[in-house]
Amino acid sequence: MKPTLFLLAAGMGSRYGGLKQLDGLGPNGETIMDYSIYDAIRAGFGKIVWVIRKDFEEQFRTQILSKYEGKVACELCFQSIDALPEGFKCPEGRVKPWGTNHAVLMGKDVIKEPFAVINCDDFYGQDAFASVGKFLSELPEGSKNKYAMVGFRCCNTLSENGSVARGICVYDENHHLTDVVERTEIMRVPADGPICYKDENGEWIAVDENVPVSMNMWGFTPDYFEHSEAYFKEFLSDPKNMENLKAEFFIPLMVNKLINDGTSTCEVLDTTSKWFGVTYAADREATVERIAQLVKDGVYPEKLF
Repeated sequence: MKPTLFLLAAGMGSRYGGLKQLDGLGPNGETIMDYSIYDAIRAGFGKIVWVIRKDFEEQFRTQILSKYEGKVACELCFQSIDALPEGFKCPEGRVKPWGTNHAVLMGKDVIKEPFAVINCDDFYGQDAFASVGKFLSELPEGSKNKYAMVGFRCCNTLSENGSVARGICVYDENHHLTDVVERTEIMRVPADGPICYKDENGEWIAVDENVPVSMNMWGFTPDYFEHSEAYFKEFLSDPKNMENLKAEFFIPLMVNKLINDGTSTCEVLDTTSKWFGVTYAADREATVERIAQLVKDGVYPEKLF
């Protein structure tokens, strides 16, 4: 069974200033996700699933889904802050989505095969898709609790225009992930200084240039949904997560629990790819230039679909 590519496209685009998932950056108006899907199809993925906000479904179907008709199987699912397990109610005043692993949970009814998860606004590169596609395709049928993460060198994942969020990772001699912590502010401090993340106390902590980081490019088997449902209930049962209107249920939080419990393993996959993306509006020009260069170099055709 071919793996599925699951794209997280429900973000608000608040830092970028718009629906960056739909921004045409390629020579024929291609979005970053178009390049991801092109790479995924080349890597052997057989179905594409998006999680989006219901309020831009019509625009999404017209602008995005229509171009893939007849080329690959496609499905949509939807994330909203009210999509909670039975017995739980969204706290009054909350407007922020519940985070990346809540978005993943929205795909449980449409994904029944091994799948990769990515962000729509990150350009991961051909080698990264080949790496995770190979891992998922080679899993024995019926595999459970065997996950993977594509690890990027931190120095290759920064924006020149502000901080970025990354999962900082540690792995053992078997390349199995042993720890991943989501750091929501990573940047050079000062601008020509070492890479640092801001800790829980607001202090900047330096890290190695090549420390492996998660770019939210994961490979899972379908049992991941069941684990996530159970742990999300625990997350919501913690009063501090309900009182904090910005608390988020991150993918690294879930993976960390499963590997620390000994429930699952998560292999860290090497890649030669370098990330780029549009975290900020000021990133756009450089991204357009880099895509144009990849087209000129023959990595991608001038028109993808």
